[in-house]
Amino acid sequence: MNPLFEGMILGMTLAIMLGPALFTLIQTSIHRGLYRAVILATGIFFSDLALVWLCFVGATQILGNSRNGIVFGVIGGIILMVFGVITYLRKANISPENVIETIKKPTPVTYIFKGFFLNIANPFVWLFWMSVMVTVSARYGAGTFDTKLFFIGTLVTIFSSDLLKVFVAHQLKRYLKPKFLIGLNHAVGVLLVIFGIFLVIRTFINF
Repeated sequence: MNPLFEGMILGMTLAIMLGPALFTLIQTSIHRGLYRAVILATGIFFSDLALVWLCFVGATQILGNSRNGIVFGVIGGIILMVFGVITYLRKANISPENVIETIKKPTPVTYIFKGFFLNIANPFVWLFWMSVMVTVSARYGAGTFDTKLFFIGTLVTIFSSDLLKVFVAHQLKRYLKPKFLIGLNHAVGVLLVIFGIFLVIRTFINF
């Protein structure tokens, strides 16, 4: 099978998986608009790209040490919990058009960094890309063109699916009531905290 096509299949599989980044993408699309959600998705894409690149240069050896793994897992979980608390406590005003408007809107650069660090703070995203890198490299050879083609297919598919999600969420916004939008904001905050706690606990269990 063509490595590009195999990478696209993996990307489509990841597209249906639930995670903190997915919930935040949907929330941002509904609350902040399509433009900022696309910026957030771009930040997530850059973080995946950076992780794949780090795998190429030997990040597996760095995180192979159990002590490093524990420290990284705890820090990542705490970052997710902080994101969750901030999201839950963020004050918002409801306009007549059912659009949530914050008192001070973050800049586009803020969403790039938010998407980047939200995704890269998840240690299981690191572990996932490292495991895929090892598997694909064993099949096609480390650093070969086929290996690069595989990851191009995966990353492009994931990014495309994220753009589709934010577009669909944005289109559904007009049919949602203000209470639902506020509830979604709180739900995303709680979910991020839960993900963070889960990651910390899972890190100690694994190591």
